Amino acid sequence: MTTDAIPARTAHRVAVIGGGASGVLTAINLLARSDDPRLEVVIHEASGVVGRGVAYGTNDQRHLLNVRARHMSALPDAPSDLLDWALRTGRSDDPQGFLPRADFAIYLQDRLTDVADDRLSIQAGRVVDIAPTGAGFEVVTERSRSVADAVVLCHGNQPPRPLRVADGAVLPDAPWHLANPWDLGRLRTLPADARVLVVGTALTAIDTTITLLEEGAGRRVTMVSRNGQLPKPHVAQQHTAWVTKVPDGPLTADGLAAAVTAECEAARHQGVNWRNVVDGLRPITQDVWQRLPIEERRRFLAVYNREWEVRRHRMAPEVALRLQRYRFEGRLTVETGTLHAVTDGGERCAVTTTPDGASYDVDAIVNCTGPLLDLAATTDQLLATLRDRGLVSPDPLALGLATTVDGRVVGADGVVDGLFTVGPARKGTLWESTAIPEIRAQAAQVAAALIRRDQTVPA
Repeated sequence: MTTDAIPARTAHRVAVIGGGASGVLTAINLLARSDDPRLEVVIHEASGVVGRGVAYGTNDQRHLLNVRARHMSALPDAPSDLLDWALRTGRSDDPQGFLPRADFAIYLQDRLTDVADDRLSIQAGRVVDIAPTGAGFEVVTERSRSVADAVVLCHGNQPPRPLRVADGAVLPDAPWHLANPWDLGRLRTLPADARVLVVGTALTAIDTTITLLEEGAGRRVTMVSRNGQLPKPHVAQQHTAWVTKVPDGPLTADGLAAAVTAECEAARHQGVNWRNVVDGLRPITQDVWQRLPIEERRRFLAVYNREWEVRRHRMAPEVALRLQRYRFEGRLTVETGTLHAVTDGGERCAVTTTPDGASYDVDAIVNCTGPLLDLAATTDQLLATLRDRGLVSPDPLALGLATTVDGRVVGADGVVDGLFTVGPARKGTLWESTAIPEIRAQAAQVAAALIRRDQTVPA
């Protein structure tokens, strides 16, 4: 790290920590909504390449968006923006279609370029510390230090929690252990006839399985999770709108589940698919979540979460057909279970699962259990440092950071002036906080708050 003096702070510098979708959308909104020449937006991205992040960093064109293109505009007030871009760039502009996620990364980069001017800079290098200093913050990277009036944490999803066996032991660092499911390079180096155990059955596990089986005709994959449930597929879009109703007054997790079940039944009698009911909840999900007392949110997570996840976060029809074909060919099986024991065999390993004692002799285990959410267990250096300093704190459900509804970070001593967050870290507060339609709204809201705040800073 350099020991040079910290540069003098400009009057309106905003440091955006993370250059994935959340960070890029925040920067776009700041630059597009303010014409103040004193505004300076600095995106700190470890790789130096913005727009990708975990969600859109894949280079496998078979990894598709999980939301129809017509809902994926970067701009809340321009719903056709992605479709217009797709048409201009020779891609599919089908509003009902599901674009490759790698294409969406390019779209985000292009949209940032459209609004970029000399007020934007992109700093490569991992941020390792953020410390309050005077009226702002010192931002420390592996190679430099700078100051900012405000900071927006856009760190996205963390790597999965380490895999453990029944006695609590963490899987070792071994050739057969792929702890990072987004490392496609390692997936592709597996033998063409590899036998692979994918731990997890959600959307990341599906992408991992597609890469494995499409690039190795002799490979076999077993997906295993506690519930053995795959996400439901999207189906042909119905034009019948369904406004899902939630009871007024005090709300419980059981009461909410009963209400949604009744709505699905009422829809069925009208010839309307349950998917329309779930989609009808989308505009009000955050409000409903905030109506639930904290203990009722815990009950929802314990009892209803997985059933919600497989219906809310659905997979593209093309993806569902791929999985169906793999299973028909006998190349993919989906099982219910958890890791019981793993025996290291050097280049391979032997695995047993519970509850049925199934055994597998595999070339690789891939951790697709989903991102780590609990701040108390984080291995991220920056988050751990901020937590230990009391600048950030875990939300009561251990789903991310404690925040206000409008995105201000709550530390150990209350709201931290000038510190905001956008994206998955707000899941505990908002629940619906991981998809582009919600993230773009957050980015616009936080940008507007920052611009109002900057107007009070003396020139």
